[in-house]
Amino acid sequence: MLMAQTAFMFQSLILAVLVLLNIIAVWHIIALSLLFGFISAFDTPARQSLVIDLIDDPKYLGNAIALNSAIFNGARLFGPAIAGITIALVGEGICFLLNCISYISVIYALWRVNIKARQIKMKSGNIRQGFSEGIRYTFQSVPIRTLIIALFILSLVGLPFTVLLPAFAKEILNGSSDTLGFLMSAMGAGALMAAIYMAGRSSALGLGKIISRFLVLMGITLIAVSFANTLQLSVCILFFTGLAMIMSVAAINTMLQTLVNEDMRGRVMSYYSMALMGTMPIGNLLAGSVASAFGIPFTLILGGSITIIGGIWFGIKRKTLRRYIQPIYAGKGILPSVPANLS
Repeated sequence: MLMAQTAFMFQSLILAVLVLLNIIAVWHIIALSLLFGFISAFDTPARQSLVIDLIDDPKYLGNAIALNSAIFNGARLFGPAIAGITIALVGEGICFLLNCISYISVIYALWRVNIKARQIKMKSGNIRQGFSEGIRYTFQSVPIRTLIIALFILSLVGLPFTVLLPAFAKEILNGSSDTLGFLMSAMGAGALMAAIYMAGRSSALGLGKIISRFLVLMGITLIAVSFANTLQLSVCILFFTGLAMIMSVAAINTMLQTLVNEDMRGRVMSYYSMALMGTMPIGNLLAGSVASAFGIPFTLILGGSITIIGGIWFGIKRKTLRRYIQPIYAGKGILPSVPANLS
């Protein structure tokens, strides 16, 4: 994580220098975006895997993950506003430079993290064999495989609605950048509320129910917003879209982190990151292509419908998952007793 955050800082510095020297070009942005994705491929699994090492009791894992979501979505809610004010006052170059400087505090905080050393027996030092073991472990485990597939569906057809919001604000609502700001803020507020709720949960019970229900709710809100033609109605609907999004993603993350073995945590969270972040660009491309051909409302209805089907499918699978999850939770000693309605 220290290496990744340092790389992010230098990437931001390069962008700031290019803008300040007024030599920025489109290919620079594309190259830096590719670099960002490459760094994220190392940073995200490491960051997700680190969460459990920062808490003393595994039963607080869900709270820690949800607090992470709360911070992320709080930044998503207020960050663009701060950036907008900064750009208005001092310009884009200084804004990127301040972003670069902000990484110093992140790197310092990581440097101060003190994790108790523990030995983990590695089954193999061979990268190819380790990769194969990770695939087998991830996709032979019924609960983990099901959670990854649910996240894949959400990332492919549910989350890409965000790439349509600028066009939705302009073409459907006949608005401007302010309109887009209201839509994004509404979604961020819903996401923040969901994260706060998840952070307050004291038990791992019911996460499967949350995933199935909120996947369905997110699909419903996507269909509903396709029929919205006023800013007020769109803002109300997108509030619940953001809420459903974080409830689903945080619940999937928590279940994965709770179920996975310690020596496989990094590899499983790599697949989690692949399903979440790696699938979204493909979904964005598909959403943009469908919207260009058939319109934004049709694209939202299609994505929402498939998301609802995914939620129903996961709800049906919950009965099967209970048989696999119960002994894992009991074996880890996370819960003193595991009732029948575990998931």
